[in-house]
Amino acid sequence: MLWFWFYTILLGTVSALENGLARTPPMGWMSWTAFYCEMDCVKHPRTCINENLYMEMADALVTGGYRDAGYVSVHVDDCWMGRNRDPATGRLIADPYRFPSGMHNLARYMHARGLKFGIYEDFGTKTCAGFPGSLGHLQLDANTFAEWEVDYLKLDGCNVDTSLMPAGYAGMERALNATRRPIVYSCSWPAYMIDQPQKVDYYQIAKSCNLWRNFDDINSSWKSILSIIDYYDHNQDKHIPTHGPGHWHDPDMLVIGNPGITINMAVAQMTIWSIWSAPLIMSNDLRTIAPEFQRILLNRDVIAIDQDPMGRMGRLVANEVEFKLRNLGLTNERGYILKDLWNNVPLMRASPDDMVRFQVPATGAAMYRAELKKPNRWLENNRLLEVLTNRVPIDY
Repeated sequence: MLWFWFYTILLGTVSALENGLARTPPMGWMSWTAFYCEMDCVKHPRTCINENLYMEMADALVTGGYRDAGYVSVHVDDCWMGRNRDPATGRLIADPYRFPSGMHNLARYMHARGLKFGIYEDFGTKTCAGFPGSLGHLQLDANTFAEWEVDYLKLDGCNVDTSLMPAGYAGMERALNATRRPIVYSCSWPAYMIDQPQKVDYYQIAKSCNLWRNFDDINSSWKSILSIIDYYDHNQDKHIPTHGPGHWHDPDMLVIGNPGITINMAVAQMTIWSIWSAPLIMSNDLRTIAPEFQRILLNRDVIAIDQDPMGRMGRLVANEVEFKLRNLGLTNERGYILKDLWNNVPLMRASPDDMVRFQVPATGAAMYRAELKKPNRWLENNRLLEVLTNRVPIDY
């Protein structure tokens, strides 16, 4: 199927979390989809969840040009903790063997490189991998994260009754605010209520969360990417009104560069995520990523669409192979220049009523920006000269 998207105008305003954070969709790198919960650092020293992995990814963000393109955060996911809380203080503690320097020092490592530091917890009694959860410890954990100089919290939703989520996720938001440290708050609340859509109130969620997951975890396959696109397609009327600066729907991580993902698939994911103004959080191995995938992730024109300060979510308007610009709301009679953002070239000139046709690979995408044609200044100046010299009548 072929999708054509254009920016729509958000109607009305959203009463949302206004902590001044995430005014554009967050960008960075997260470990989960690429490395999951590998904890055997003897057998798998390069891919286990330990402090070296995150330090090396931070260095790769800097040296690979990702930080300068906007990917400014490194996110630790599940499996970083010890199996139990500190018996004396009740605080969370990092696994002492895999994170011997501690999480505060890891945060400082990120900050010294101009990066932000994200961490993972779960609202339930335990995380999805069985480590201590935050239920009953919201303020204590928020205080701990603030003391560690955490900049971003992903709060998962395993091992808890979903009926507790509306009050519980809002409770963590209040706990984070009470620390007075600016911490971007990513929720998983609606993703755990996918079988109860009538109970998901995105306006309520937007009052507590800077971003939120609302569908299945992504994996490195076209089937997974396409299932997320289909879900967002069918639910766009619910999503668009509550999507914007400070409150974002999160379709999950970019899997570009992972085994199983072709160039065409990578272009498709980056295209659609950017048109949605979605968070661009990679989960891949930046130490070994191929240059052709790196170029996709670093495309400044495409990133600029995603990071537009207005934060509008693109709407699916047609699944046809040809269309007129007028049908997309582009009606200026001066006409437009269509720029191919993936090849960085002007493609064609088109008036509102010209029929536009594209050929797109079955598992790929094309992305074009319609730029209003500039007026012909030479003709305008010549017309003015003719008027001033009375060579043509003056129109009153």
